[in-house]
Amino acid sequence: MSVLIMAGQLILGLSILVILHEFGHFIAARAFGIKVEKFYLFFDAWGVSLFKFNYKGVEYGIGWLPLGGYVKIAGMIDESMDTDQLAGPPQPWEFRAKPAWQRLIVMLGGIIVNIIVGIFIFWVLTIRYGETYTPNANIQYGIVPGIIGQKMGLRAGDKINAVNGRHIVRYEDLISSKVLLDKTVLNVQRDNQNLDIKVPATILNDLSDYGIEEFITPRVKFAIDTVAAKSGAQNAGLKKGDSIIAVNGVVTPYFDQMQAQLRQNKNKQVELTVKHDTAVQLVKAQINKEGVLGFKPKVVLPKRETIKYSFFASLPVGATKAWGMFTDNAKGIGKIFTGQVKARKAISSPIGIAVMFGSHVDWIRFWSLVGFLSMVLALTNLLPIPGLDGGHTVFLLIEMIKGKPLSDKFLERAQIVGFVLLISLMVFAFGNDIVKQVMKK
Repeated sequence: MSVLIMAGQLILGLSILVILHEFGHFIAARAFGIKVEKFYLFFDAWGVSLFKFNYKGVEYGIGWLPLGGYVKIAGMIDESMDTDQLAGPPQPWEFRAKPAWQRLIVMLGGIIVNIIVGIFIFWVLTIRYGETYTPNANIQYGIVPGIIGQKMGLRAGDKINAVNGRHIVRYEDLISSKVLLDKTVLNVQRDNQNLDIKVPATILNDLSDYGIEEFITPRVKFAIDTVAAKSGAQNAGLKKGDSIIAVNGVVTPYFDQMQAQLRQNKNKQVELTVKHDTAVQLVKAQINKEGVLGFKPKVVLPKRETIKYSFFASLPVGATKAWGMFTDNAKGIGKIFTGQVKARKAISSPIGIAVMFGSHVDWIRFWSLVGFLSMVLALTNLLPIPGLDGGHTVFLLIEMIKGKPLSDKFLERAQIVGFVLLISLMVFAFGNDIVKQVMKK
């Protein structure tokens, strides 16, 4: 069932975005009097469609190959590779008969709509939910570095007060693109020392392997919530509300400290100092081979705050979020080309996207991801690859500079090259995600 929920959310989210993207091309073409022959969600490869109907001279349908969608514009060399219609002289309703600036707008129509959709989604989410964040001042006990943070030189209990000398107000900024994508230096307070710790330019590789939770998390105090049956915790008589304040005499007021002591004593018996209300007692407990005692903790999370915005004040906030995602992905692509990030770590197929949606329906998460993917789709289509909107745009700009169009033969060959590149990239992405999922098991 969880797989079906992930797949359902993926199909719904991408279908919305593909339809709106293609509608951008469609509405721009119709505005300039260009004939649109087909409007398809997914590809009707070899003429096979799951569903279709004709309305006012346009064939609308759903193809069987779920790799996006397309609008077939008369007089244009596109994914269909239908060159027969180019044999005769240009007709007034054809794409090739229109001025270059009009054709440029048609090509950018899908990208523009995706940007508008992304901004709109984050505008509405901001209107409805505002912005909830954790004040950095509320991280009273500092942070706990995971595998990635430890590699950088961070230690448990460090307090990160600034980035590149700028004071941090929101804790979430420490795990955002402001830190992870730019050349940043964390200004850290450790006991009575002030240290500068550089964030490596290759950190995205580690994030792909381990996840953001292995960067940093807030340090927290804890108590026992529920005890697992037949566990070391139950055999030791631990109960809900108990606090483990020491393990083998080592004081453990924080959850990470207790976990570290348990891991050091795998398959061993330890002496726990346990506090319940005001009473303190010593108990013996057996740690299993995974270094686990067998209880679910109740942690005291840092207090969060929410800022509410008015209808109009929410617009610039939502727009800033959306545009930030566009620029962040552009920086990520730049890091791939400069070799700072490995392509296999950064590129995902629909399999990886489905995992992002999750195995249960959370509408806030769903629409946030749809907004994010809308900006990603806009950026991806802007890349100067033949077959993508960006490739068509580059050729039109060259035509505007030269004063005459590129030859049909060149455009046909470029389209073929672009198609091969895109298929190769898709195969790579799918293979990459399949390997990632297999390695996790």
